[in-house]
Amino acid sequence: MKILGIILIVAIIGLIVLFFYKLKDKDGDGDIDLKDAALTAKELEKDIKAGVRETKRRAKRVKQELKDVAGAVKEVGNQVGDVAKAVKGKSRNGRKPKTKK
Repeated sequence: MKILGIILIVAIIGLIVLFFYKLKDKDGDGDIDLKDAALTAKELEKDIKAGVRETKRRAKRVKQELKDVAGAVKEVGNQVGDVAKAVKGKSRNGRKPKTKK
């Protein structure tokens, strides 16, 4: 969750910088006024929605990968006990290996 929060903060800061960067005379009347800011705000709204969708998509993927990693770590934890038994010289547990013909 901390990573997601950091990503959102960076995205918001980036959008603010983008807002001031794009704030130019859009309507061609020679000055920068509220009409220009309104036009830029509409453009930024589209960008923000796209950014939110992308962030949500990435958060889902991170969640899936964390679940996969947790499963792998659990499996490693199960195997650690077998290694300790092997060091002590005990017989192998589990399915017997196939014999070669």
